[in-house]
Formats: sequence, C-alpha cells, structure tokens
Amino acid sequence: MSESQHETCVCVIDDDEGVRQALDSLLRSAGFTVHCFETPEAFLAADESDGAGCLILDIRLRGANGLDFQQELLASDNAVPVILMTGYGDIPMTVRGMKAGAVNFLAKPFADDDMLAAVAEALARSAERRAASRRGDGLRSSYASLTPREREVMALVTAGLMNKQIAGRLGLSEITVKIHRGNLMRKMQAQSLADLVRMAEALGARETSAARYGATTGG
Repeated sequence: MSESQHETCVCVIDDDEGVRQALDSLLRSAGFTVHCFETPEAFLAADESDGAGCLILDIRLRGANGLDFQQELLASDNAVPVILMTGYGDIPMTVRGMKAGAVNFLAKPFADDDMLAAVAEALARSAERRAASRRGDGLRSSYASLTPREREVMALVTAGLMNKQIAGRLGLSEITVKIHRGNLMRKMQAQSLADLVRMAEALGARETSAARYGATTGG
C-alpha cells in the first residue's frame, strides 16, 4: 500500500450492516478509502489490516468484545489508531479504551462531523507514527554504515570527551580522531554535536560511563 493510500485508508468493524453502510457512505463522501468488516477475524484476514490508517471499532460485537480486540492489536504491535464506538457506552468502558490508546470514543448515534473529526485526528497520528518509524529506520541505517572505530569515537564524543581525551583512550593521534569524527558526522548527517547526541541517545550508542573522564582529563 502506498503512502497516500495509508493516509486515507479507514477500516470499520461493526456487526450492524446498517452502520457499516452509513459509515462507508459518509467516509467515502469525504474522500477516504473505506473497508468494512463484520468481525475482527474478517479484518485480520484482509490485507488492509496491516495498511489501515485508522480503525473504527464497535465495542459490542456478536461473539467478540471490541475492547479485548483493541488489546490484542496492541499486544501484536499493530499500532493502528483506533476510534471506539458503541450504543451502550459507560465510563469504565471509556476509561479502559482511552488508556489503551484509543483516539476517541463516540456514542451512537454520533454526529457526522464528530466522526469525520475523529478520523482526521486518527489519520494524523498514523502519519506521525509512520514518519517517526522512517526516521528511526534511516538513523539505524546510517549508524550501520559507520566503521567499528567510528562507532567508538561517536560513543565517546557524545559522552562529552574532547578529541585529545578520545585519542588517549583509544591509542590514536588527535588528527586521526578528528578524521573519524568528521566522517561519522557526515555519515550520520548530524548538523551539530547536540544533533549527534540526540541520535546516540535514540540508538543507545552513547558511552555514558566515559563521562567521568571529562572531569579528570585536560583539553
């Protein structure tokens, strides 16, 4: 599924055919791609389950509990944003659903504008999540391109050590450390030391135990 399809793909799970038809008509009229399912099993069996931008999920389904299914999705690492809906909502249901990460909780009958607003918010969250995932993939790919020595230098640079300190610790000349440092900054596409520190934190590649050297070693 392309990125543009992700951004408009809305899946609906409701065992009421009338609700499915109404939501299909409403969402398509707003420009969304819509796939409707009667059961969670039918949703999971479809290709759209991995590509949905958001999921509109009824809580009370024949033979299934929507809140339980929401938990199953979380446990399976399917992070699709969920909009919960029910004609029998109560406070404990709402609390449980929202704690599990639901974007919104709509009581039937709901206003069309409320549903469209909830879908827009859910799709925005989905886009943010995919963008963050792409950034993480790119960061890991850049880190994988570093040589072992460049990784060592990166760990010590981001721990706060100066070039002279790194050279002494690794048994290198200061000019060699500078070369490694320049190469890794370029490969990581880091614009500044602060930028590189944030990357190292995200990767878990920062040598925190080395920070004490900065307090005892000159230059």
